[in-house]
Amino acid sequence: MKTPLLPMLLGALAGGMGWGIRGQYGHETGAMMAGLLVSSVAAVLFGGQASGLGTLRAIAWGTLGIGIGGSMTYGQIIGWTQNHQNIGDWNAWAWGMQGLAVTGAIWIGFGGAFLGMGLGGKKYTATEMLVLLGCLLGLYHLGVWLLNQPFDPKNQQLPWLYFSNRLDKPRFECWGGLGLALTGLLVYLAGKNDTLGWRLGWFGVLGGALGFPGGQSWQSWHAWNREWIATSWFGPWANLINWWNLMEITFGMVMGATLLLGLWWNRARIHPADLDCELSQAKATDGWFLFAHLTLLSLAEFLEVPLLNTWYGLGLVMVVLPLVASVESCRWSGWVVGPVVVLPIAGKTLRYMVERHGELSAMDGLVYLVAPLVVAFCFAWRLNRKVRHGCDGSGVGCRVLLFGAWIFFLLNFAFFDYPWPWQPWTGRTPSALVYVVCLAGLSWVAFGMPAERASCQTGGPVH
Repeated sequence: MKTPLLPMLLGALAGGMGWGIRGQYGHETGAMMAGLLVSSVAAVLFGGQASGLGTLRAIAWGTLGIGIGGSMTYGQIIGWTQNHQNIGDWNAWAWGMQGLAVTGAIWIGFGGAFLGMGLGGKKYTATEMLVLLGCLLGLYHLGVWLLNQPFDPKNQQLPWLYFSNRLDKPRFECWGGLGLALTGLLVYLAGKNDTLGWRLGWFGVLGGALGFPGGQSWQSWHAWNREWIATSWFGPWANLINWWNLMEITFGMVMGATLLLGLWWNRARIHPADLDCELSQAKATDGWFLFAHLTLLSLAEFLEVPLLNTWYGLGLVMVVLPLVASVESCRWSGWVVGPVVVLPIAGKTLRYMVERHGELSAMDGLVYLVAPLVVAFCFAWRLNRKVRHGCDGSGVGCRVLLFGAWIFFLLNFAFFDYPWPWQPWTGRTPSALVYVVCLAGLSWVAFGMPAERASCQTGGPVH
């Protein structure tokens, strides 16, 4: 590709759809959807005849990495730019936008760094990854102590640099901890000479710093100009737009386009390292690790267990087991892009349906939870089998992109209460139509580019 236009366009479609859908699910596991879609587009476009196992692991690492930033709070930061009492206060608006730039930079910086680590060809061992993540967790606590403490709202003791609302139910911020951890990660990658890792990490920082405040510009513009908009020709349409979701879609588009620009810029450095399946950890060990992670993840996501919610609910802890397990396993990366990502999304969809519509039938549980999980496990099993039989990097990307785009779209469509365009429109209908466009574009690139993407359909290398 001579220009970055196609990668940036497809990255925008993947990021916009993934991050927009994330708005319904939230936090770390929601962000992983965007990570999976953007990383899969990268694999489709730049995987070529690279190692299928290595490329699949890169997708898994990009998926997990972008979830780390979901531990940060940002709702009150957005409030500075659009709450009624702040309308017309440019200082409050600027402060909120600065906070969003910092939050976005850290969030996407992790995703870019881990995706680059997977695609850059540098060898990592399970022990090295475990020690690295342990050091990042230590830096996180140090950064929280330095920048996000003290936090004692009852005694009116808050950090000196605090982006949320100091007066109205202050929220704990951890951007300082994650920011120091990201700095440590980038320094480590530079020292290890993982050039693609630290370069793509910086492109992630750029994409997040531009994308979050860029997306919020739409929402704050609407909040500041409600009366003028209401009397304009656009007024009736403005009432049908979910402006918060528009912010999320725009954020995702900017960050996805920026990450793909970074990959195009450094495309000569993309050569994901292969894995030796003969040295891969035993199936039994893999299975126990998967059972442990899914159990802890389910308890942290769906039950109120304070210690577990605080511990395993932290992004840097949540990704330790799958990241370490996937370093030397030929099965774990497939599980990450399958059941590990789908479980919390399907569970939250079912929970929402119960909360909105009351007690549901056994068929509802089957449709919204059991069936997606069965599909995810079957997909992971088949994908791992295809990879072991020689499916190349581009073919892996095609499969993961199609699976992720369709299952996330369908679950979100249910979450949206099925906003068919021929029914009365709600605030969810325009967003759903945007996702349809994104889904069509991603499906086209994964399935409809026949010649150079033949491996996606055959499972074998392109000759």
